[in-house]
Amino acid sequence: AAAGRPADEEVSSDSETESPSLGRRRREAATEEEVEETPQEKKLRLAKQYLEELRQLEEERAEDEEEETPPADLIGDRLKEDVLEQKGRLQRLVAKDVQPPDPASIRVLRGHQLPVTCLVISPDDKFIFSASKDGSLIKCKWEVDSGKRLCVVPGGKKGTEERHMGHASHILCMAISSDGKYLATGDRNKLIMIWDAATCKRLHIFTGHRDAVSGLSFRKGTHQLYSASHDRSVKVWDVAENAYVETLFGHQDVITGLDSLSRECCVTAGGRDGTVRLWKIPEETQLVFSGHQGSIDCIQLINEEHMVSGADDGSLALWGLTKKKPLALTREAHGMQGGEGLEQPYWISAVAALRNSDLLATGSHSTCVKLWRCGEGFRKLEHLWDIPLVGFVNSLKFSASGDFLVAGIGQEHRLGRWWRVKEAKNSICIIPLKQKATASGP
Repeated sequence: AAAGRPADEEVSSDSETESPSLGRRRREAATEEEVEETPQEKKLRLAKQYLEELRQLEEERAEDEEEETPPADLIGDRLKEDVLEQKGRLQRLVAKDVQPPDPASIRVLRGHQLPVTCLVISPDDKFIFSASKDGSLIKCKWEVDSGKRLCVVPGGKKGTEERHMGHASHILCMAISSDGKYLATGDRNKLIMIWDAATCKRLHIFTGHRDAVSGLSFRKGTHQLYSASHDRSVKVWDVAENAYVETLFGHQDVITGLDSLSRECCVTAGGRDGTVRLWKIPEETQLVFSGHQGSIDCIQLINEEHMVSGADDGSLALWGLTKKKPLALTREAHGMQGGEGLEQPYWISAVAALRNSDLLATGSHSTCVKLWRCGEGFRKLEHLWDIPLVGFVNSLKFSASGDFLVAGIGQEHRLGRWWRVKEAKNSICIIPLKQKATASGP
């Protein structure tokens, strides 16, 4: 670690210059020497561990809900659901039952001095972590029930990187591991910081990107972290081992967004190169998708087989991972701005999907967040209704339960200062989503 920095370890990908996958091969070789367990024994052990965790989870849920269904039936149902989820065929039809929220019920939480750029919700839906152009991290926990700030890591001034615990430049992206243990943040100064999500203590710093870090995502069920950058590369890290794994190249312009689920792959939005890419990490290969006309600024997976993306030409696209063109494309999704003869679409600055469902949300600076329904087979986008919010919607996330939607609002776009919405408040907005009494199952 640099002199004067807190005593956490700094990990760089620069040392692995011989081959993009050298880091991974070294770690695999070391693992083979240390572990005597055969692949079959490991699969059996992990399967037993997973079933035991499922059994405990379903027993607790049954106790909470006072259900009389035998645990074996609950586990069987859960396993069937997991198989459908892995195949990308699980789609909970919830959109038609979601009711428009009362604008008065939207809670606004302040704390960041500059525009909020990114946010994540803890897996148990209890906390919201947010970050900003001021470099601050609010624990970045907002406790959802009370709105109380539990931890604040202030941003430092430029030039104080050596002695400051947090970021000293704009934070552009963040991710939380599926077990809620680790939080990762990436900034304009090429740094990735790893935090203990419970205490907000910084654990590691990852270096190696040669430009701003613009996308982060933990692979579900693991501590494998994917990062994307304006240097046009995707890097893979092992957070638990505090190690760099490999680097992948392919985009022809800055990468603006990244997402992943449980498979060993991730998807990225390639800005002005006009492509969305699926990266298959073990094979070190990529699939290229195209369909937007403008810069693709945001992307999220809906399930293991489908994703949604938004661009600055105002278009919203639904994709299937087996087709290179969008399954559905809505142009000017947030309408038009500008005077007569100078009209241009509102940029799509954020997208969110309620995992494994038919419910989507999009944000722009058009004074509203829009909710959408995915039609059957993901071949249609149906606009449901608008939620009034003033400012740039720089980040959107659904809670795991689907009970609320969180928007990160700023007076400016997260990546630049093309416009400024003076009347907007740099804030977090929690939007409750109530459902009709009879919600549909998968």
